[in-house]
Amino acid sequence: MADAKVQAKRSDFGIRVVSAIGMLTVAGLCVWAGGLVWAIFVLAIAMGLLWEWRRLVAGFEPNPMKLGLWNVGGIIYIGFAAAMLLFLRSDLFGTGPLLCVLSMVIATDIGAYCAGRTIRGPKIAPSISPSKTWAGLAGGIVGASLAYGAFGQISGDFAGIGQPHAFDLTLATGALTAVVAQAGDFFESWMKRRAGVKDSGNMLPGHGGLFDRVDGLLAVLFVLGVLLAVGSAI
Repeated sequence: MADAKVQAKRSDFGIRVVSAIGMLTVAGLCVWAGGLVWAIFVLAIAMGLLWEWRRLVAGFEPNPMKLGLWNVGGIIYIGFAAAMLLFLRSDLFGTGPLLCVLSMVIATDIGAYCAGRTIRGPKIAPSISPSKTWAGLAGGIVGASLAYGAFGQISGDFAGIGQPHAFDLTLATGALTAVVAQAGDFFESWMKRRAGVKDSGNMLPGHGGLFDRVDGLLAVLFVLGVLLAVGSAI
């Protein structure tokens, strides 16, 4: 029995690796192409996310009125994030800002995973996501800050590098990104627990659903969009 479980894990790991390479390749090519190709890619991802959102909500909300409100909320949440993806990859910016945001979210996940597995310690919200620890969150903040600072060094004053209080700005941006990304992760975990499912879907072999993979990025894009909207209105 133990050998069968080990063999299953190895098989699943291979599928996950191949699937991840495929996803990164497709996404990277679409980011590089930009324009209509990027718009079609973002639209396809958004439609997949909305389908998974509706599936999750239907699993825990029997009230038709509340179900409708949840679905409207999903359209706003996912639609706003998708609009930010298009905005950040517009001709006005090129690829820099989008790659910066993506790198910070990825660095958050890597930092949180490494610190959480190495240090362990108290859980943040074990009833929602048992694997998330405060040490992991700290690692995520470090990872996001390093990614932001690296982009600042590459692109001059993009991240405020060389300006007064540059370190404070980098750390604050990294902390905000990591906290929001983790909050998005918790939010999706909470929805899945309420729906009684392990994954948001099965679109990605070895990885579950789209929502499982971009929950943190969705939250970061949504909050970034809100901040930009509020900033432009002031």
